[in-house]
Amino acid sequence: MDPVNKIAVLTSGGDAPGMNAAIRAVVRSAIYNKIEVKGVMRGYEGLITNDIIPMDSKSVSNIIQRGGTILKSARSKDFKTKEGREKAYNNLKKHGVDALIVIGGDGTFTGARIFGEEYNIPIIGIPGTIDNDLFGTDYTIGYDTALNTVTENVDKIRDTASAHSRLFFVEVMGRDAGFLALRGGIASGAEAILVPEIETDYKRLDNFLTNGFKKQKSSSIVLVAEGEKAGGAFNIAEKVSKDHPDYDVRVAILGHIQRGGSPSAFDRVSASRMGASAVEALLQKKKNVMVGLVHGEICYIPFEKALKDKKGLNKSLLDLMDILSI
Repeated sequence: MDPVNKIAVLTSGGDAPGMNAAIRAVVRSAIYNKIEVKGVMRGYEGLITNDIIPMDSKSVSNIIQRGGTILKSARSKDFKTKEGREKAYNNLKKHGVDALIVIGGDGTFTGARIFGEEYNIPIIGIPGTIDNDLFGTDYTIGYDTALNTVTENVDKIRDTASAHSRLFFVEVMGRDAGFLALRGGIASGAEAILVPEIETDYKRLDNFLTNGFKKQKSSSIVLVAEGEKAGGAFNIAEKVSKDHPDYDVRVAILGHIQRGGSPSAFDRVSASRMGASAVEALLQKKKNVMVGLVHGEICYIPFEKALKDKKGLNKSLLDLMDILSI
């Protein structure tokens, strides 16, 4: 692998709080190591349209506390084609870019793996997704902030639920992963959760509503991960309303507020460590790997393994949820 003198950095897919902190760390770590940096606007789409700009230390000043991403993000249909990836590669070569750092989730890393293999360009991934669903890292950038947002909003929903003895179904993000719903449920004192990793057991929920809510609770909160597997909050609420017409059922969809806001201190520090480690990985001649945090330590895992292996929910937390919901 040739020496790396110039790199490009981009953010792709859904935005996550802390992406700006990661960008800042990449840019300043590269400059510290005498490496020139380019920023790619709007993810892989910007690679194809040649929307590539120079970046220096000043360009990432005063962004660590900001949500979203200063490089913007977009999903690119053209990058899924061989012709689109060829345009992207040619544009990188025009700018003299030797290596690429991508910040995003599984879709971002899928594209990076294919691109890196096709053109033998060193690519390092930084996991940025509020779903926390990537194998090979305990935490992804944005997850902690989103979790705090969920907890804060469920606390507020509980206030009105208690005032009116209502049963609230609160839908959180996580179409294929229940990490937000599980930890959010424990943190907010929810009585039950519905997650895609576990087949929806409506009889169990129905038994809880009959024996738990009706006999002991003045109000109840059930967290539902979005998506068809759990049924979605509206579908579950509709079924409960039919089976239990005496309940005052309400639905709250937290939606995109979970993506926004100033990143937590944990996400800022994690993003800063991962960004600096991504540059260090290139200096160590690593390629086509994702930076991860496992037991508080930086590690590197191949894209293929990060995408292929399934990250499971913590069984002890599932058991804790059952214990605390009585």
